[in-house]
Amino acid sequence: MSRPRLYVFDWDGTLIDSVPRIVQCLRLAAVDAGLPLLGDAEYGDVIGLGLLQAIATLYPSIDETLALAYRDRYAERFIEADVEPSGLFDGVLQTLETLKAEGHLLAVATGKSRRGLDRVMGRHGLQGFFHATRCADETASKPDPLMLHQLFEELRVAPGEALMVGDSEFDLAMAARAGVRSVGVSYGVHAPERLRRHGPERIIASISELLA
Repeated sequence: MSRPRLYVFDWDGTLIDSVPRIVQCLRLAAVDAGLPLLGDAEYGDVIGLGLLQAIATLYPSIDETLALAYRDRYAERFIEADVEPSGLFDGVLQTLETLKAEGHLLAVATGKSRRGLDRVMGRHGLQGFFHATRCADETASKPDPLMLHQLFEELRVAPGEALMVGDSEFDLAMAARAGVRSVGVSYGVHAPERLRRHGPERIIASISELLA
């Protein structure tokens, strides 16, 4: 696999070990909003989508008012739980440092909100690594490829010069729709067999394998 000019990373489940916390907060927010509880697998399955898209997938019959209330309670629950931020996966910091030192462009494409990404990125001191970021509340949610197209335009990179790295089939489906190469990580929300449906060049067990 030749090295791309631009690496685009998903956030939760790819760089940050936050999936258990997100699942817990989705469950607690459902209780707060008076919604029926679902299984952990169902909550985990929507991680990667924008929050309102995730809620619509989990609870397709609720109205907009209740969906917005659930969204707000989730945000409050997550901020409460994230006093001690979820940690980076092993090898993330070294990988980002190496790629940046080699002159690659780095970006984030995430289902998080802008406020949420800026907060957690600042707490980890990662702002200086990324040349551009896109969040689901300022563009279309994955798997729509719009956020990738916007990143390419901002950074003046052609799709063929980029690589999408993610843990969910939403990440890899977005990459496929944008005509972008992709790599799946096996330690996130979706199993390797689901990731393979979207044609990744490989599936890796550690983010540091990008440097191999």
